[in-house]
Amino acid sequence: MDPNTGAGSDGDGTPVGRRLVLGMLGLGAGAMAAAPWLQGKLETALGAVADKDPTGVTGLLPNGGGFRYYSVTSSVPHKDADSYRLTVAGLVDKPGAYRLADLRALPQTRLVRDVQCVTGWRVPETPFEGVRLSALLDAAGVRRGAKAVRFTCFDGAYSESLTLEQARRPDVLVTLKLRDKPLGHSHGGPVRLYVAPMYFYKSAKWLSGITVTDEVRPGYWEERGYDVDAWVGRSNGRDDDPTA
Repeated sequence: MDPNTGAGSDGDGTPVGRRLVLGMLGLGAGAMAAAPWLQGKLETALGAVADKDPTGVTGLLPNGGGFRYYSVTSSVPHKDADSYRLTVAGLVDKPGAYRLADLRALPQTRLVRDVQCVTGWRVPETPFEGVRLSALLDAAGVRRGAKAVRFTCFDGAYSESLTLEQARRPDVLVTLKLRDKPLGHSHGGPVRLYVAPMYFYKSAKWLSGITVTDEVRPGYWEERGYDVDAWVGRSNGRDDDPTA
């Protein structure tokens, strides 16, 4: 699942109109065979509508990009280059905070993998680009006794965890780009986690905190029954093909 994008209510709780939802359903179905540029427009539109959808209906809409939109909060603040900060703390020698410009200035890694949601949908050959999480951990200086990394998000609700060994994999990124474009808000921008070999709920959106800990602390969906070790095809009772 890509679990914490956008669906919810706007500031005054006004629901999305029935005409708009039905219109988006029709648009989604019609765009399955549309040109790539139209698919991109549809995905952007769905992300914007999901930000104001208290029903969760947008999570069921087909769209050319393949992604689906889910929510665990009613709204998520927007962050930009001026307001965004990513903190690194916990069992480290040098805690600190990165601005968006700081992250962009670091060496970037580009991965192209399938994205697999635990609910079943899959988006093939999707490029993600960003900083290897291991590089940020090395820069912070992980202390003896550290065993895991906890991730928190600026939606105020979502969290995730990895073992330290998992976090140091070369296919785990602090992501700044999706499909070679800056990561948009509806996809968890400006910065999200990307854990290529695991189900997509591990790739926490709207990343704001990296905390090195002495144990794995179950994340939002693990507390609700999902597997902590979420390897694609080897967890959650599913047999999907691996993504990496």
